[in-house]
Amino acid sequence: MQPQINILMYHQVGDFAPMKAHQSTYCNHRRFAAQMAWLSRFGYTVLSMDQVLACLRGDTPTPPRAVALTFDDGYENFYEYAFPVLQRYGFPAMVYLIADLLGQPSSWFAADGRDTPPLMSAARILQLRKAGIDFGSHSATHQKLAKCEDQRIMEEVTRSKAKLEDLLGEPVRHFCYPYGSHDLRAVNAVAAAGYLTATTCARAPATPTDDPLTLPRKAISHGDNLLGFLWRLHVKNAPRTPSIRRPGFANA
Repeated sequence: MQPQINILMYHQVGDFAPMKAHQSTYCNHRRFAAQMAWLSRFGYTVLSMDQVLACLRGDTPTPPRAVALTFDDGYENFYEYAFPVLQRYGFPAMVYLIADLLGQPSSWFAADGRDTPPLMSAARILQLRKAGIDFGSHSATHQKLAKCEDQRIMEEVTRSKAKLEDLLGEPVRHFCYPYGSHDLRAVNAVAAAGYLTATTCARAPATPTDDPLTLPRKAISHGDNLLGFLWRLHVKNAPRTPSIRRPGFANA
């Protein structure tokens, strides 16, 4: 069996009322703490996205029970609820930021009649980066890239990279497709911009045969108790469909 890494996808972490819709964009903070405690107690290795890439390339061995933690959009509640738990266990995490919307409300929620929680400010991001949290790009304005014109796709991936690198003072090597929306044009634009990995919403473990620019993840939902969390880690693998692959791409 080839090595695999479960890249977990979170959005908000906090205290939320029961819900029937959009559960994959919320995680109860008590359940999040229990999930991280489980990973620590039972010997899971939590990798940074740089380490994920090294494992998938074969540069370093993939440890057993390998997991990576990713958080989309960059909500302020990450600081209050998720960050202290990650600090407790020394776990790395990748937060994907929407470069043009730092410090603003998550306005796209309004279309669904939901509250629009604030995104992290530049000052908060720098505070967390100093504490060891990794940051990547989630585009400039949170568009469905597969529905955009070619020029807009390139603007979304390049402008976000440039703005975040200017803020952080370091290279931004990792990207996440908003809504998981991507096509070959988007993948090629991400490659041309110089990103090394990009994550999707395809629900499967990542393996060395995956293109690093179309990596699958597993969404952790508001409704997932600890049993549901373990089910997603070890059982719930969506059937793999042919992925969007760059012409001539070969891995492992």
